[in-house]
Amino acid sequence: QVQLVESGGGLVQAGGSLRLSCAASGRAFSSYRMGWFRQAPGKEREFVASASWSGVGGGTYYADSVKCRFTISRDNAKNTVYLQMNHLNPADTAAYYCAARGAQPIASIWISNPSSYDYWGQGTQVTVSS
Repeated sequence: QVQLVESGGGLVQAGGSLRLSCAASGRAFSSYRMGWFRQAPGKEREFVASASWSGVGGGTYYADSVKCRFTISRDNAKNTVYLQMNHLNPADTAAYYCAARGAQPIASIWISNPSSYDYWGQGTQVTVSS
């Protein structure tokens, strides 16, 4: 069982930055694929970013809308995954959720699908003012 707790959300002006954190419990954290999703009011939950156990290179994926602005990283020693968000704009306003998936392999086309993840945090709100 894995428990995820997000933090770091808040109110920021357009063009600003925030760093979200997700603290995970569970001994197998380092083997889990981790992801960030977001959900705005009245919209479906959408993929933001995902990182494999190494947190770098070919195992990292981003939604087109956040590429070159957001960076996902992880510190396996601290059981924590981060989402650094730069150049924020009002369209980024949403509740942001951390998600974890067990170590079983997954085709890349499924990495952005919320149903591919087994555990979810409670979410942290990010509001970007214009």
